[in-house]
Order: sequence, then structure tokens, then C-alpha cells
Amino acid sequence: MFSSTGSSGLYKAPLSKSLLLVPSALSLLLTLLLPHCQRFFLYDLQAVKDDFQIWRLICGRIICLDLKDSFCSSLLIYNFRIFERRYGSRKFASFLLGSWVLSALVDFILVEAMWYSFGITASRNLPSGFLAPVFALFVPFYCSIPRVQVAHILGPLSITNKTLIYILGLQLFTSGSYIWIVAISGLISGICYNSKILQVHQVLYIPSWMAKFCSWTLEPIFSSSEPTTEARVGMGATVDIQRQQRMELLDRQLMLSQFAQARRQRQQQGGMINWNRLFPPLRQRRNINYQEGRRAEQQASPPLEVSEEQVARLMEMGFSRGDALEALRASNNDLNVATNFLLQH
Repeated sequence: MFSSTGSSGLYKAPLSKSLLLVPSALSLLLTLLLPHCQRFFLYDLQAVKDDFQIWRLICGRIICLDLKDSFCSSLLIYNFRIFERRYGSRKFASFLLGSWVLSALVDFILVEAMWYSFGITASRNLPSGFLAPVFALFVPFYCSIPRVQVAHILGPLSITNKTLIYILGLQLFTSGSYIWIVAISGLISGICYNSKILQVHQVLYIPSWMAKFCSWTLEPIFSSSEPTTEARVGMGATVDIQRQQRMELLDRQLMLSQFAQARRQRQQQGGMINWNRLFPPLRQRRNINYQEGRRAEQQASPPLEVSEEQVARLMEMGFSRGDALEALRASNNDLNVATNFLLQH
């Protein structure tokens, strides 16, 4: 429901899986069985400043003590797993580390600014948990994930593939009195790291030896197998619509498997994938007699024109122009389907 792009599950996302399981399990443990230990995981900047309890900057910013915050942040991390597939686990971990460290500094600045400007003490009331990096991930989500319209409501208002994610982020943003401080610090740190301001990405990163060590020790524990089937689509109200939806689902599964096989062959032999030779455009397949009725027309028809704006969006996500063109032609200019093709493998 909350996944905007990519296949379901946590395939090729071991770090995201660990962030889902470990902090959530510890949060439940502290809430249900060890409530007397929660004081060690409070995010108390006043204690850090006055008593030099530096360890609170670590313990207080990993585990959520509020189950609502833990649930919302887990859903967002599950959706943002697409960046781990795109960047790789090491670069994704470097982004999380950089935004986590930078946001701690911004938290101090914002808390002190509130105290000197309005006399409001917020240093003892900040929410605990791995929240700032979650808000930081909204920066690449806004910049690099294409916006695909799903439906219209109330005239000009539209629902896109990103709407539910923003609503969930807004829910997390309003879940506490001072969580907005953590949210703003996360967004600022995400902008700084994503925009490479002051070259912070060259200072705050995961070294290669640590990435190799984690890959050898932790990745086998948190790795997931490749999903064999995609999630079922919602069924229509009539038999004809249901039949059409089943056909489109089978078409998509066929295209994904053919695309994976063709990409493996290209890696071995080199060259461009001929998408139109592998399979016809999905959106033009409307009835059972499509293959017979369109053969002669396809031989005479010119190549499908591709929107340069959609090509630019795919290139902004890191794909080559050639792959973007072929993916859009194969999906009949359907940006969402083309993105799925390129992100899933």
C-alpha cells in the first residue's frame, strides 16, 4: 500500500530490514518488559550539555520509546528501501550516518535558538528514536522519485504514488510537541548531504573495510530472497475488468522476467536491450486478439515517440539515456512501469 515504486519485500535491502527489525524489537521490549530501563534511552540534550552524558546522543537517537513513532518510522523505512536498492547498502548507510550526525548538531542549534529567542526549554522533551534520518530520506524521495498521478479528487487536487508517503510523514511530524525540531534538523541534514554542501559526504561515510566486514557478518543474517511473485492488484467490479486486470498482471510479470533475462545477456555480451523485440507495449494490449490484429500495423507504424520530460526524470534517477528510452518505449510511455523495470533489477 505504501510502496511507491519497486517490487514488494526487502530483496537487496539488508540494511533496511535490520532497521525495521532491531529497533522495533527493542522498542517493544523496553515498552512492555523493561519500562524501568527507558530512562537510559531518553534523548536529553540538557543532560548532554550539563552533565556531559555524550552517550545519550547515541542511545537516545536509536530506539523509539513511543510505539506510534516506531510504527510510522518503520513504515517509512520500508518504503525508502528503494534507495538502498538504487545506491547500494554502503552508500545508503553513509547517507543515514551523515544525516544522523549532522542532525544532532542542528538539534543543538535549534534548541538553543528557541531558548534564547522565546525562552522555551525543549532540550529535555525531544522524542527518542532513529527519526532524523527518516525525515532526511524525504529529500531524495522528493527529488528523485517521479510523481505519477493516480486519481483526481475535488477537481484540481490529485492523488499520486507519493501522496500516502507524505501523509504518513505528516502523521509522524505531528505525533509530539517537539518532534518538529527533529524533523527540521533531519530535513536540513538531508539537504546538506544530498546536495554535497561543504563536502560532508567525503567526511561522514562508511569506510570500505567496515562495509566489507558488515557484508560478511551481518548481510547473511538480514538478506532476503528474491520475490517470486508480485502483490495482487485490486479486482474490478465486473468480470471484464477482472479479466483485463489479470491479463495486465500476467503481462507485467512476463515483462519483468524477460527484462531480467535480457539484462543478464547484455552484461555478458554488451549492447542495448531491444525492448520492443522482447515484448509489445503493455498499455496497448486491450484484448485477446491483440497479437494477431497488431502484427501488420506494427510493421508499418513508426517508432513510438518518447516524452523528453520523462526521459529526463529517469536520467535524474541515475539511469542512462538509452535504458530510459527503451524502458519508456516498452511501457508505452508509462513512467511508473518504466521505473519499475529499471529499479527492480
